Amino acid sequence: MNSRLPFEMREAVVQVCGKAFWLKDPFRTFPLSCGVPAEIYDRFADESKYKIIRHVLAELDALGEEGFLIQRRLVTELCKLRNVPDESVPDRDAALKALKWLKELARGQKLIVEEERSATEQKIQEARRKQAALAARAQKMEELRNGFTAMISGREKPQERGYGLEELLAELFEVHEIPYRRPYRTATEQIDGHFEFKGFDYLVEARWRSEPPSEADLAAFKTKVDKKLQVPEEFSSPFSAFDRKSFWNLPVASNPTSFCLMVRT
Repeated sequence: MNSRLPFEMREAVVQVCGKAFWLKDPFRTFPLSCGVPAEIYDRFADESKYKIIRHVLAELDALGEEGFLIQRRLVTELCKLRNVPDESVPDRDAALKALKWLKELARGQKLIVEEERSATEQKIQEARRKQAALAARAQKMEELRNGFTAMISGREKPQERGYGLEELLAELFEVHEIPYRRPYRTATEQIDGHFEFKGFDYLVEARWRSEPPSEADLAAFKTKVDKKLQVPEEFSSPFSAFDRKSFWNLPVASNPTSFCLMVRT
C-alpha cells in the first residue's frame, strides 16, 4: 500500500523541480506527464516553481492512494533524468547536486517504482551474459589453440591432420559466430568448406603441408581454383538467382571467391 512521501523526500523533489527547471512551460509538462491533474497544477501556476510543486504534493495527499502513486511516479521520473532537463537553468551544478541527492534518498527508501529497478536488473543480467559469452569464447579459443599445437607435434598421417585442420577451421568460424558449412561433396568434387561474409561467398581450400608449396603446386592449385570459378553455360545466371539450397547442389559454384588456408610444420 502506498503512503505519502516522507518529508525529506518531498523537500528533495521540491529542490530538483525548482533548480533543474527554469522556464515554466516546459516545467508544466513534466508533472502532467506523471499524472498530476492539470486543474491542480493550473490552480497554482502563477506561483514560483518551488511553491507550485509544494502545493501539488499537498493536493496529491488529499487524493489518497491515487495521489500517493502519482507522487512516487514523480520521484521515479525525476530519478530517470541523467542530466538537467532545462539547459537554461542559471546554476547547473546546483541542479545536478539536487538531483543526485534525490536519487540517493529514493534508493535508500526504496521509493523508485519497480519498473525502473527491473530495467536496471535487466542491464546487469545482460552485462553478465556478455561477460560469460566472452569467457566461454576465450576458453574455446584456448582449447582450439591447444588442439592445433597437439596436431603440430603429433604423429598423425598428413591426411588425418588435414581432416583435423578442416574441423578446427569450422570451429573457429563457429566461435566467431560466422555461419560456416563444413566439408561436403558436389557431384564432381570435394569442397573443404563454404562461408558467406559481408555479401560475398567463399569456397574454402584447406591443406596441411610439411614443406612450402613449389611453383608447380601453386600452378596446380590455381588451375583448381579457376575450375571452381568457372560457370558452365547452364548455370550462367547470377548467384542471386539461386537459393542457398540450390547453390550447395551446383557442380561448380557460381562466382564465389576462393579462400585457401595452408598450414605447414
